Amino acid sequence: MAKILNMPKLSPTMEEGVLVAWHKNEGDSVDIDDLLAEVETDKATMEFRSFDKGTLLKILVQAGESVKLGQAVAALGNAGENVTELIAQAAAPAPARTTSPTLPVPSPAPGAAAPAPVVVAPPPQVPFQPVSRGSLLTRTEREAADAESADTEAGAADATGATGQVLASPYVRKVARERGIDLTGAHGTGVHGRIVPADLDSLATRPPSSDSAGHAGAAVAQGAHAPAPTPASLAAPEVRPLSPMRKTIARRLANSKASVPHFYLTIDVDAEALVALRELINGQLAEVGKNTNQKKASDEAKPLKVSLNDLLVKAVAAALVRVPECNAQFDDNAILVHRRVDISVAVAIPDGLVTPVVRNADQKSVVAIASEIRDLASRARAKKLSPKEMSDGTFSISNLGMFGIDEFSAVINPPEGGILAVGRVRHEPVVKDSAVVPGKKIAMTLSCDHRVIDGAAGAAFLAELRSLIEHPMRILTG
Repeated sequence: MAKILNMPKLSPTMEEGVLVAWHKNEGDSVDIDDLLAEVETDKATMEFRSFDKGTLLKILVQAGESVKLGQAVAALGNAGENVTELIAQAAAPAPARTTSPTLPVPSPAPGAAAPAPVVVAPPPQVPFQPVSRGSLLTRTEREAADAESADTEAGAADATGATGQVLASPYVRKVARERGIDLTGAHGTGVHGRIVPADLDSLATRPPSSDSAGHAGAAVAQGAHAPAPTPASLAAPEVRPLSPMRKTIARRLANSKASVPHFYLTIDVDAEALVALRELINGQLAEVGKNTNQKKASDEAKPLKVSLNDLLVKAVAAALVRVPECNAQFDDNAILVHRRVDISVAVAIPDGLVTPVVRNADQKSVVAIASEIRDLASRARAKKLSPKEMSDGTFSISNLGMFGIDEFSAVINPPEGGILAVGRVRHEPVVKDSAVVPGKKIAMTLSCDHRVIDGAAGAAFLAELRSLIEHPMRILTG
């Protein structure tokens, strides 16, 4: 018996996703646990596997389209089975309630004149205006929304005729109007020819159809108000729809700044000894590579190198062991001080920012941390990390030194209580033994959740971290 396959929840915080690619085609046989498709969620690109067996009869969502949680994406059943009615039922909206409750009318007393009927006017029908979650429209905004809705309905009416109705969402129609793109007679790459945002670039170069020219002439003849042409100096922006990951980043960071009371502590640390230690370790690793003939062309087989960030992860882990008040998070009824030291390391990818976690960083060597971060960052850029590899950290590090940033403040990654922002190694004069000599400095800013970390605790953590960095052999032995 045929059934509809709905989009499952592939990560704990998933609300929607983008179907990246299908691994089965219509007509292919499907077994239990077969890979059906890959879906980009708010966390990573996840595998969508089958819980049933049968034949993939119909694909309802094409690659590249956004999919809501629980939305129908395909039909599975026996080969040759007719699923037209099943698909129609899955696509049909829930029936609206149209009946109104009736009120009982009392019977007149014997011999009395029948009372006149009471006429209750139905409530006025107010057109529904969609609003964003957590926001309310003002009167001015409602009037603007009404005007836009009327404009959208008029555009839809003009787009119907001999060529049929244009299949496009209100968002796509709005962007098309802003860019002056005529959708009449257009066919998109979505399901049943639906026009998706990616189609707008190709439609922008399409010559106007004869139908649209006729509609335009009729509008001028009737004195219809046409929007003024966009000046050349105000070219339309490039439209980049939000990915699930970017939506999640926006939601989480906005919530963090709004609900977590941030305060910031900054120190400037002498990094000369740390830089020297890194060069010493990498020199020894290179010698080991030569002696064992580990020379290959691929990046994965290159001799491992330790970065300053790897040393800082180890130093931060050691400092958190010594000042556990900063290795904590806020709970509604208590402060949770973690006994594990799991460091979230911010990694920039084209779609945003992810934070893979180095587990038990205080118990690992610098070389082991370097190897693990290298692997996590590589798989993060390929969107191959699992959600559990990016969650449940106890403290975060964000390093923008490799991008030439001197100093910055980072937003806390809830539910963690703190994040350390690291700048670049700056070459500048320092005073040593009453003499001014060339030196190396790093600025670090600790963002603290004031519900968890007080100023004194944050200062104690930074003092311990400064001591470790300026005497880095303690990092290797701690």
